[in-house]
Amino acid sequence: MKSLFYSRFFILLPWVLIVIIMIDIDTKRSSVRNTAHFYLSRLGSAQREVRTVQTSSATNRTVLPTIYAITPTYSRAVQKAELTRLANTFRQVPQFHWIVVEDSNARTELVSRFLARSGVQYTHLHIFTPRRFKRTGMPRATEQRNAALGWLRMHRSSKDNGVVFFADDDNTYSLELFEEMRSTRRVSVWPVGLVGGRRYERPLVEKGKVVGWYTGWRADRPFAIDMAGFAVNLQVILANPRALFKRRGAKPGMQESDFLKQITRVEDLEPKANNCTQVLVWHTRTEKVNLGNEPKRHQDSVFIEV
Repeated sequence: MKSLFYSRFFILLPWVLIVIIMIDIDTKRSSVRNTAHFYLSRLGSAQREVRTVQTSSATNRTVLPTIYAITPTYSRAVQKAELTRLANTFRQVPQFHWIVVEDSNARTELVSRFLARSGVQYTHLHIFTPRRFKRTGMPRATEQRNAALGWLRMHRSSKDNGVVFFADDDNTYSLELFEEMRSTRRVSVWPVGLVGGRRYERPLVEKGKVVGWYTGWRADRPFAIDMAGFAVNLQVILANPRALFKRRGAKPGMQESDFLKQITRVEDLEPKANNCTQVLVWHTRTEKVNLGNEPKRHQDSVFIEV
């Protein structure tokens, strides 16, 4: 019996040893694979962290001043069409904030829906112009522009870097204009096309300084310039909290001059657009709509917003 046991034991022993060796080898390989995976994963994490830091650093280096475009608007047949044209331009401008102020007792559904879908960062305000100020010959959009200035003074501080621009909804704007105004230190100026009864109006510049005005109306104004022809550094707006568009004693066409007198001097203006020799904004105005064929009765049963 013993001889039989020993003979079988010595026959099986080599196979047992082979199995033990194979298990040990496989365990070592698994350990090596797990260790390699651990360090490779740590290396990958480190690389991702470096890329994140580098991206963040690059972003900080390219931070642009925010352009705050103030647009007064009121309900009329072409309102949505005007705002659509502006939005198609504004959404292409980086670091842009659109302040839309309705001449209304409340925010209208049309403008609210439009802005929500515009793809532009925005603030939606409203203030109603008293009817006594809507007579022919009275300055327009005074309350709306002042409401926007009030919002900026309430929601922005000395830590914020930006430029304020009055972007009426009946103008056409080149994308180049926003790059020109972004470097405004205090108040910058440029030409405006199709305004004042001329093909353009512009500041006259000599040796980098504004010395006069090429205009078709009231060249004796201290600042003979259109609302679309200047931009103001945000910090200048904040540093002059009483600077507003005047209602009392104001005359049509004088609002720009009355406002700029409160914050700057002609000799301190910063000419843009190649020393005020390029037109980058046009006072196009939409043609007055003819709705003479709009039926007074039997109107479409489906309401379609225009």
